[in-house]
Amino acid sequence: MTTPRDLLITTMDLAASRALERGNLSLALAGAELIDLLDARAVTLAGDHIVPSDRRAVADRMLDEAASSLARQAPYDSVDAWLWRRGRDLSEAYLAALEAEGRLSRRRQHRWMIFQPTHTVLVDSPERRHAANRYASGEPVLAALAAAAGTGDELTEEPPSAADEAVATVLAAVQDAVRGLEAERQRRAIDEAAFDNIWRGD
Repeated sequence: MTTPRDLLITTMDLAASRALERGNLSLALAGAELIDLLDARAVTLAGDHIVPSDRRAVADRMLDEAASSLARQAPYDSVDAWLWRRGRDLSEAYLAALEAEGRLSRRRQHRWMIFQPTHTVLVDSPERRHAANRYASGEPVLAALAAAAGTGDELTEEPPSAADEAVATVLAAVQDAVRGLEAERQRRAIDEAAFDNIWRGD
């Protein structure tokens, strides 16, 4: 299992009673990919820029795809720019991958409602139990990513704790990106409310 897969499974389990913002989750998944690539020594950080190592295969297909998407010549991708680029629709890609592997199923809440939209649920599996145990252990990396995705603890102004400086840089960038996305949502909501007021003559 990889950190992105553990993160997706964790958020699906924790968010059963609330709606997640797909954008937040996608940014957190991109950060999780980068952390695993750092751990696999497929990349290093030079300041806040991602420097790929000599091309080495990564066992997981999604992580290999992430590594392949990195700029391999200077100027390299900044962590922030790569999170936004790689994170686009990434949650949907991971959901599709888990479903193709048989770790998700689609069910109707009421069998007699033929036209009711299906919802996606996790099947019981060793991978699901592994993710649950990893989150329950209080591992700082997964906890910080889950918080950024919209589950677990709320984001704080304090930088996320991590023993590795590069990992801490990635976690801080994920949190900044999520805050930026939330600020953009608030601006759009204010603009839409103002536009509605103009049409109503308020």
